[in-house]
Amino acid sequence: MLDQSELNRLFWQSRRGMLELDVLLVPFLQEVYSDLDEEDQRRYRKLLDCEDQDLFGWFMQRSEPEDADLRRMVRMILDRVQPG
Repeated sequence: MLDQSELNRLFWQSRRGMLELDVLLVPFLQEVYSDLDEEDQRRYRKLLDCEDQDLFGWFMQRSEPEDADLRRMVRMILDRVQPG
C-alpha cells in the first residue's frame, strides 16, 4: 500500500510544467499507478527521473527509449490514451 506522502511526491514529480506531459503522467499516476505491480511502479519512478525533452520525444512518438524498462512504461502510458 502506498502512503500519502509517497503519492504526493510522485504527483509533484509527475507535474512537469509541460501540458503534453502533464495530461499523460498525472492521470496515469492518479488512476493506474496504485494498481501496478512493484516492478512497474519502479519503472514509473525511473521514468520520472528522465529529462522532459526525452519524455516529450517518446510520448510524441518521435523516438523510443533505449532502456527496455522505460520503453515498457512509455508504451503502457500511450496504450492507455491510444487504445487499439
